Amino acid sequence: MDKILIVDDDDALRGLIRTRLSDCYETIDTGNPVQALELALEHKPRAILLDLMMPECSGFELCQSFHNLSYTARIPIFVVTGESAAKYRDYMSNLGAAGYFEKPIDFAKLKSRLASELRAQSIERRAHVRLRMKLVLKLKGSDASQRSFEQLTTTENVSAGGFLCPLPITLPTDSTLQVFLTGSGRDCYAGRVRVVRREAPDTPLQRYAFQFVERSSEWILQD
Repeated sequence: MDKILIVDDDDALRGLIRTRLSDCYETIDTGNPVQALELALEHKPRAILLDLMMPECSGFELCQSFHNLSYTARIPIFVVTGESAAKYRDYMSNLGAAGYFEKPIDFAKLKSRLASELRAQSIERRAHVRLRMKLVLKLKGSDASQRSFEQLTTTENVSAGGFLCPLPITLPTDSTLQVFLTGSGRDCYAGRVRVVRREAPDTPLQRYAFQFVERSSEWILQD
């Protein structure tokens, strides 16, 4: 059973989340944000449910710490808070949060989002080993409104089969784009990629997981 880490200083809410998720997940919880890092490193949870407003260390700081540590950077973080989604969703997305749920929690929606995220993670993990490597990329294609675009972006999460990167553009799942490695004043064609997963939907800066459907010898990693 997959492990989920719950970080919230509200004891009653942690108990409720444990109960509602117990049929699908093994839960570990703490009301201490400092201890949360230790638990994440010890138990390696598949996902983290994180409150924003806590004593000692805010959820904002903790989310950034999880995202910056190599051992926890790839764990999806779902913000669960009483704060307005409109107020903090974009900011938390930029810190690496994969989703945002307002209290009271819609548990059916939360379970569905968790299952979708963990399923996509499992497929990616089986397909390719990912490395933390910073690359500047240029993507060309059409957005969800069929408008052509050319967009520079960066990735720090790459494999022989694909990469994860942010884009200020809405793309439909399964759409394909051209990707170029950019640097030293020139663009090198790396191949064509397909959108396999989208994180933080409905925000200005979304993160997409791309998988190669055609890869040139210019791509930084090869099988």
